Amino acid sequence: MDLITPGFGLVFWTAITFLCLLFILRKFAWKPILGAVEDREEGIKSALASAENARKEMQNLKADNERILNEARAEREVMLKDARDIKAKMIADAKGEAQAQAAKMIEQAQTAIESEKKAAMAELRNQVASLSVDIAEKVVREELSNKDKQLKLVESMLSEATLN
Repeated sequence: MDLITPGFGLVFWTAITFLCLLFILRKFAWKPILGAVEDREEGIKSALASAENARKEMQNLKADNERILNEARAEREVMLKDARDIKAKMIADAKGEAQAQAAKMIEQAQTAIESEKKAAMAELRNQVASLSVDIAEKVVREELSNKDKQLKLVESMLSEATLN
């Protein structure tokens, strides 16, 4: 029944053995174990700090990318606006030039019509004058004393004469 109630010697030698084991573990195993645990703790802290830095850097990169994208969009809008302005200016210039050309052509056509009209009027005057001279000449050839003959002659000449 010694096993159920341990004696003083067993407790003493068990305590001494435990203290020796504790001393040996402290001297040889405790420092390396604590060093490994501290190294592991430092490694974890370092990894967490690196992860935090990487997260912040990713946020910065994302913000930079967003800023660059917004700048590119703004630049594209400016370029499109410039292109629209250039297009509108080109269309306006083309319309103005076409209107100027049309006005010039109308003016030239009016000038040509006027000159043709003047030439036709001059030709008509020449023909009328020539017909008048012909009629007067034929009338004078006939006897001026006979009025019936003169009237008949004028009527016949007028019916023969055609205006060109």
